[in-house]
Amino acid sequence: MGHKVHPKIHRTPLVNSWDSKWFGRKEQLPGLLKQEVQIREYLDVKLKDAGIDSVSVERTPKEVTITILAAKPGVVIGRSGQGLEVLKKDIEKKILQFKHRVKLNILPVNQPALSARIVGAGIVSEIERRMPFRRVMKQAIEKVMAAGAQGVKIKMSGRLNGVEIARQEVLGAGKMSLITFRSNVDYAIVEAQTLYGKIGVKVWVYRGEVFSRLDKFGQATEKAAAKPAGRKSDNDLFRD
Repeated sequence: MGHKVHPKIHRTPLVNSWDSKWFGRKEQLPGLLKQEVQIREYLDVKLKDAGIDSVSVERTPKEVTITILAAKPGVVIGRSGQGLEVLKKDIEKKILQFKHRVKLNILPVNQPALSARIVGAGIVSEIERRMPFRRVMKQAIEKVMAAGAQGVKIKMSGRLNGVEIARQEVLGAGKMSLITFRSNVDYAIVEAQTLYGKIGVKVWVYRGEVFSRLDKFGQATEKAAAKPAGRKSDNDLFRD
């Protein structure tokens, strides 16, 4: 019998770090957890076109710090920072009910084509525009492998191309080491809403082996600070 394990949770003690960094007393946990789920769902809907890779939530007694890794930071920030102000006010008013202040940090994704969530979101947008699913999968695989990944696998489930019987299709390239603990595997599952129902898209991206704990938010901060002025970013290349 196969035992399916989430690739990220499977490696949390050794490779991956937590995206949520806060604690609360026993009686506070249900309310705090509900707020975080609402924050993440709100950002998924509001920033659908920004290419969100990950969201980190950190709490202090009076402040909630939200860090967003996005392929298109300009979409999140908006003109003169208006987008950030709208996000901040909505979260403080509708979710936190003015009990905590909100601090927003927007960081760019250095290689969007190696992010499973961004690749999955791109596939979903194409499927919702009624593009042939096999062509979409093959184009996504080519883009990921060209970006330097060692392996990629994509699985789509549902009424593909509008047929009456739901089925699964799997395509991949390179190698995919899901058992080894030190494998750096990025995984995401997203859903496409079509006229025939939902189509599930699962994406695995294998980036090689690592021998230390990874913190994508810390790495993004260091690379953003070290990037020389005037250089065209990877995000700009991806957008073009």
